[in-house]
Amino acid sequence: MMPSRFFHLLLFTLISSALFSCKTGSVNLFKAATPHEQYQRKLINTGLDQTAMGSAWIKSASLSLDKALNITLPYQETGYFASDKVPAAAYQFTATKGQKLNISITKKPADAAMLYLDVWHLPTGGNSKMVASADTLNNPIQYEIDVTGNYLIRLQPELLQSVQYTLEITTGPSLSFPTPSNSSKSIGSYWGDGRDNNARKHEGVDIFGKFRSPVLAIAEGTITRVNENNLGGKVVWLRPKGKDYTLYYAHLDEQIATEGQEVNVGDTVGLMGNTGNAKNTATHLHFGIYASGGAMNPLPFIDPVTKTPQKITASVNNLNKTLRTSRTVKFLNAPLQSAGVVESLSKAAIVNVQSATGDFYKAELPDGKIGFIQSTALSDINKPLKKIKINALQQMVYDQPDRTAAIKKTLMAGQLVSVLGSFGDYQFISDEDALRGWIVK
Repeated sequence: MMPSRFFHLLLFTLISSALFSCKTGSVNLFKAATPHEQYQRKLINTGLDQTAMGSAWIKSASLSLDKALNITLPYQETGYFASDKVPAAAYQFTATKGQKLNISITKKPADAAMLYLDVWHLPTGGNSKMVASADTLNNPIQYEIDVTGNYLIRLQPELLQSVQYTLEITTGPSLSFPTPSNSSKSIGSYWGDGRDNNARKHEGVDIFGKFRSPVLAIAEGTITRVNENNLGGKVVWLRPKGKDYTLYYAHLDEQIATEGQEVNVGDTVGLMGNTGNAKNTATHLHFGIYASGGAMNPLPFIDPVTKTPQKITASVNNLNKTLRTSRTVKFLNAPLQSAGVVESLSKAAIVNVQSATGDFYKAELPDGKIGFIQSTALSDINKPLKKIKINALQQMVYDQPDRTAAIKKTLMAGQLVSVLGSFGDYQFISDEDALRGWIVK
């Protein structure tokens, strides 16, 4: 029988030769393919999609999208993709129009396997749409959210390569701040606050500052209107270049910009005051954003506060390790104590650790379920739970906790083995030759 390591080396050589050969296949002249699409196309054009690993890679890419785990932003994880597996990871999260997604991926070592990172928008009742992809150098992705809703990212390495990675996703404003303070502390009233004894709601944010201090253009664009009205007093309207909304500056003491003027970020469009219905209030700028559907909450567009992800406290030394639960614990669909329960695990249940985030591990159960588990609920399996003698019904050692799985070895009745953990109706054992596998209880 061919040794496993030699087989993988041979397969890696064949795949590398095929992918870097001159046979590149047809080219779509109308749409640039993403790096992931290019790699998959090469697998198909070289016939490697017909091999077990090539087929599994394509299938894993597709299935991961249906099994995306829920996360909240900001998010950070350190994970490990093993060369002897065909993995892909996908995460789903919500984002708000006006935010800018910042997604970075670092590899260890830096010149390790190519990692393919893609971002999708998941519209309600519609088909998913890919909106961004990392380049082949894994440079950070910055993407402005144009539609509030659900988004998904997928991370997948090339075949037969091991790599440790750190993924970080944060959000920030897509526009600059409209006053020199550049601080959310200067915002004194927010979207939705009651006005006129709650007869109407505030359609913007009020940013306080010094009388006649500059009010700034926060995007490159065109001044579409300079006028006065009863509520806003002296106002300026700015249409950002290439956008479907207009910025509204109100209560100005003086309008500096003129109608039709082209402005750049940082140009002064007016001076802060208290004209209109703000004549009896402290000096401030009322800032709003309007689109065809009406007013929008402007805070996500300008909020200068960028939250940092929770520090990873779970040990990264356990990545790609098989561990067992040290107590009864919940296997969750998100790295939060309040998350939904995928499964309740009994003590000594076997899991395989894939990544670390905060004080949680993302792990895979022996039946293929993926979820999150508290790192403090896991322990090493090197120390056996107990030793047992094999009976006639336990002689078959399976590579999975399933009677239909491949048989790794047939044990002798009466043979002594170490029990390392369990899952369902099976025990995970190690024999005198250090071979590990599953036997029935």
